[in-house]
Amino acid sequence: MTSKILDPGFALTLRPMKYPIFYDMYRDAIKNTWTVEEVDFSTDVVDLDKRLLPAERHLIHRLVAFFATGDSIVSNNLVLSLYKHINSPEARMYLSRQLYEEALHVQFYLTLLDTYIPDHKEREEAFDAINKIPSIKSKADFCFKWIDSVADLDATDTPEKRQQFMLNLVCFACCIEGLFFFAAFAYVYFLRSKGLLNGLAAGTNWVFRDESCHMSFAFEVVEQTRREYPDLWNDEMETKIVGMLEEAVECEMLFAEDLLANGVPGLPLKDMRSYLEFVADQRLKNLGLGERYGSKNPFDFMELQDVQELSNFFERKVSAYQVAVAGEVSFGEDF
Repeated sequence: MTSKILDPGFALTLRPMKYPIFYDMYRDAIKNTWTVEEVDFSTDVVDLDKRLLPAERHLIHRLVAFFATGDSIVSNNLVLSLYKHINSPEARMYLSRQLYEEALHVQFYLTLLDTYIPDHKEREEAFDAINKIPSIKSKADFCFKWIDSVADLDATDTPEKRQQFMLNLVCFACCIEGLFFFAAFAYVYFLRSKGLLNGLAAGTNWVFRDESCHMSFAFEVVEQTRREYPDLWNDEMETKIVGMLEEAVECEMLFAEDLLANGVPGLPLKDMRSYLEFVADQRLKNLGLGERYGSKNPFDFMELQDVQELSNFFERKVSAYQVAVAGEVSFGEDF
């Protein structure tokens, strides 16, 4: 019997390929190779010292504190949950590449902290943000709850366990990468629209592209499970997903209230809520579900990034650099 994508075990045979789309995603990810050393923070230092308002400086310090641990949490879940239970060698190739990209993001944010926060005491607080800063602790607790939900899951060998795993995957794709990080990107691009912190924006372009591809991969896994295990996607499952996104929106609003506590000109809190609700609706659409909020995107500066469309990122002029990938693979051959 042919194995399905959540069947227990590790399929090892790459030919004939059962899920060639994941191999294509792996190859596309290779094309998006970049390094932290390419990012120039020199003008950012001047902006931080001379151009940012105190409220904007508070925003950016809180933001980099979140970045300090955000991708490490994603990496841990990737290794402890996703790689363990997605039974496709092509998909595990992509996950291996994603793990590299998450490590690269951690390096980027480490460099960001070292550059932006010269004060050692404040930097220590940033690195310990999940314990010291309540608005970041709230988001971390949300993440850990879903990591813990599959901590004892040895095998996805029942419908209940497969649902449990899929809720974890949906949480990390839609709520953490797809909402928490997309909210962070909005703050970065807002500052860029004012001509501030162009180095941060340049690096964020690469991270944005990576994260969008990570979500595309997760949504494809979701689509495969819908076809192979149609009974998993029932009304109860959909209700849980909507509730999860509602909780994530409220978590992110607590963070927004902290970031914008001192009043950042041009970025009202009500617009941030509308944006979060808009993005949450996009994630529900990505999953083939109906909108929950019906909110519009209030941020013109985000239209360049187009949060609605996550495919064909390699046709965008986010950055021109791509590493060439040569060679062809035949998907139908036997060994």
